[in-house]
Amino acid sequence: MVRPLLRTRELNKSFGGIVATKDLSIEIFDGQICAIIGPNGAGKTTLVNMLSGNLRADSGDIIFEDDNVTGLSPSALCSRGIARSFQITSIFPEFSVLENVCFSVQASLGHSFHFWKDVRADERVINPAKEVLERIGLISRANVLSGNLAHGEKRQLEIAMALATKPKLLLLDEPMAGMGAEESRHLITLLHELRSDFSMLLVEHDMDAVFALADKITVLVYGKSIAEGKPSEIKVNNSVLEAYLGSPGN
Repeated sequence: MVRPLLRTRELNKSFGGIVATKDLSIEIFDGQICAIIGPNGAGKTTLVNMLSGNLRADSGDIIFEDDNVTGLSPSALCSRGIARSFQITSIFPEFSVLENVCFSVQASLGHSFHFWKDVRADERVINPAKEVLERIGLISRANVLSGNLAHGEKRQLEIAMALATKPKLLLLDEPMAGMGAEESRHLITLLHELRSDFSMLLVEHDMDAVFALADKITVLVYGKSIAEGKPSEIKVNNSVLEAYLGSPGN
């Protein structure tokens, strides 16, 4: 029997009297793109924060490659192969595109950012960074200050920084946020190309992107999963239509 790459068992998280996730159990298999959708406040980003180590669950377990990784730090989870992007672009705008990716390569090698100047010409850092930029389609922008990139390019760079850590699972928190239609189409194409090598958990409000990319969709409402299935099944699920996508008559 094939075991999931990642699974959660009854994850619970509350903030005061607000329940963010309630007995949430999901599974992601190797090579799969699992999308998490739901209205604002459904618990999507809370889930990503727990899976990436940025937030500790009140109870429940996170199992990655059959190891219980509940409560591990972001750096420990990254070293095991879990990398994430954020809703708000998280890059170093005062550094070049190449330098940003080099920071991630550095981290994956166990180097400290304090020694950046000492490894600026280190081929162990530069060459892998260039390879990632080539794959992402940003190699021609390598020497551009990242703060001068277009919004869509910044999102690409953030994904490149995640890929530079050589992850097994990518956690993508609203990668299409703030993008125009053309930028979104470009990123969808890019993620399609990456799916052969990386499993992904995708949190996204852009339903065109979700239905184009996801193998499986989990729908959250008030922190609970109300439906899970293939995109074709979710599209016609009455509970989902009423709770999130709009009533069947709309």
